[in-house]
Amino acid sequence: QVRLVESGGGLVQAGGSLRLSCAASGRPDTSYVMGWFRQAPGKEREFVATISWSGGSTYYADSVKGRFTILRDNAKNTMYLQMNSLKPEDTAVYHCAATTMPATEPWRVGAYEHWGQGIQVTVSS
Repeated sequence: QVRLVESGGGLVQAGGSLRLSCAASGRPDTSYVMGWFRQAPGKEREFVATISWSGGSTYYADSVKGRFTILRDNAKNTMYLQMNSLKPEDTAVYHCAATTMPATEPWRVGAYEHWGQGIQVTVSS
């Protein structure tokens, strides 16, 4: 079983930055495609970014492209989301996700079988 734990959320003013972390444990010899999703109140969970096992391939939602950067350190079993130039519309619960399956559409919620519990990010105007 894979366990994912997010950290680094909080309250920040518009234009500020936050760095989220996602620590993975369990099945250390398994490679994962990992991603970040977010869910605002009353809205569906939406894709933010994804990263391949090697870290050499990344993909972002248009709404965060150029502002957010997804990274991973496999030696530490940790994935990161560096969020800059934050906007109030970025306010949401952010979830990390992982899959051991071939992720041909890694922007889909259904592509992932492992999820963290989520962490709140609030951006004030």
